[in-house]
Amino acid sequence: MKTRWLCTGLLIIVVWLSGCAVIGRGKDFRPFDEKALTQIKPGETTATEVTKLFGAPTQIVKLSNGNAYVYARSLSKATGLWLVVLTLANYDTQHDRIVFFINRNDVVTHFGSSFQAEAASYGMPF
Repeated sequence: MKTRWLCTGLLIIVVWLSGCAVIGRGKDFRPFDEKALTQIKPGETTATEVTKLFGAPTQIVKLSNGNAYVYARSLSKATGLWLVVLTLANYDTQHDRIVFFINRNDVVTHFGSSFQAEAASYGMPF
C-alpha cells in the first residue's frame, strides 16, 4: 500500500514537472552597416545616396521643411518554459534606428542613430 502511494505521488510529480523549453529569435533582423554612416556628410549627401547606402526607408515622415527618412530594425529573443500547469516566458526586443533629416533640396541636413539591437538577450523566465 505504501509503495502504491509512493508510485502515485512520483507519477503526479513527474507529470506536473514535465514540459518543454523553447528558445527563439526573430528572423527578420538585418543589422545596419554602421560604417556606412561615415559616408554621410550633412549638407552634401543627397537623399538618393542615403537610399543607395541603406535601401528604402522603413518610414518617411513629412516635415514642414522637408522629410525625415526613418530606418528601423528590431531584434527579439525569447525564452519559454512550459510545464503542465505553469508557463513561464521571457521576451526581449531591442531596436536599431537611424533618422535622416532631408531638406526640400533633397540634401541631408543632419541625422541621428541608436544601435541597441545587439543588447537583446535570452533570459530565464523567472
